[in-house]
Order: sequence, then structure tokens, then C-alpha cells
Amino acid sequence: MNARGFTLLEILIAMAIFTMIGLAAYSVLTTTTDSDAISSQRVAKLEALQRAMLYLERDILQAVPRAVRINGDANGKVISGGQDQLQSEADGLALVRAGWQNPQLMLPRSTLQAVGYRLQEGTLQRLYSNHPDSVIGSEPKVKVLLQDIEDFRVQFLPNAGFERELKWQDDYVGAVLPRAIAIEFDSVDFGRIRREFLLASEGGDPNAVN
Repeated sequence: MNARGFTLLEILIAMAIFTMIGLAAYSVLTTTTDSDAISSQRVAKLEALQRAMLYLERDILQAVPRAVRINGDANGKVISGGQDQLQSEADGLALVRAGWQNPQLMLPRSTLQAVGYRLQEGTLQRLYSNHPDSVIGSEPKVKVLLQDIEDFRVQFLPNAGFERELKWQDDYVGAVLPRAIAIEFDSVDFGRIRREFLLASEGGDPNAVN
């Protein structure tokens, strides 16, 4: 029985087939790797969004009617929000929150915390300090909560007594807390997001309106 080898044409066809299989496998592997990377990035952004909303919810729902000193001077305002606040490129919000536990005052800080929110360079930032009345010349700490934010808006529902018609307003600076606060921002990744919060100090349970 004569042994028969492969012809050049058969070898070329086999090489072409294996090349196509290799390219297909590489394409599948690359697609899977890219999809995993995109999924991981998406999950990380979603987790950042959830953390940011938790910060907002905690700070707003625990707002207290406590005025702060600015450069050592009292101003009698317990909350301020809207345009031209905290050097924000859009709206800004500044208030004092409770719920910052300091058992037996063992930590070098107050049990109240002055916090603020602003938009700068496409990032939603939270400003905070260890004491409601900061030392003259000191700057608040800044924590970036979200990236790729295109706009940031704050609205307020003031106390209107027993009036039936309640309207949101864009600016609020006062010696008393409003009835509710709405936060809205435009995210490149998640679109427009809006949350409305009913302040606990105005009666009822401290639950978000929306």
C-alpha cells in the first residue's frame, strides 16, 4: 500500500480553515472581554449613582434649622439654594444636617455637619466640614460624587401655611427650612434624574416624595 502525502493545495486549504477558526475565536474572545469591561464600568457608575443618592437623601432628610457663621459673622440663614451658591456652575445647595454621631464627643468634631452640593467641571461635588461654623479662612473638604454631569438643579417647596396651591421655586434662602426640596441633574450615562424629599422638620415621616 503506497503512502500518499498531502498536496500543496490541500495544505493551503487546511491553513486557510484553521486561520478562519482562529480569527473567529479571537473575535469572540475580544467581544467577550470588551463586554465584560463595559459591564464593569456600567456597574461602577451605577454604584456611584446609588452612593450619591444616599448622600443626598441622608443630608436633606436630616436637615436642621441651624444657622452658620460665614467668616465669623452670623447671618441667620439656615439653608440656601439656587443660582450663585457655593461657586457652582449651575445650582447649589447649602444646609446643616444632624445625625452625625459622635458618642460622648470623643471625636474632634461636632454632631452637626455643614454640607453643600455644587456642579463644577462636569462633576457633582459634596462639600463638608467638621464643624458647622468653620474657622475663618478655612476651606471645606470636597468629595466628587458623580462624573459626567451636565446640569444640576435644586427646587424648593416653601411653607405656604394652609394655602391649597403649592408651587416649586428655583431659589430659596431663609431662616426656616422649606417644606420639601427637589434635586434634579442630567447625567450623560443615566439621563435626567429627579428626587423630591419631604423634610422631617415640617411634619410627617422623613420619606422621599418621589
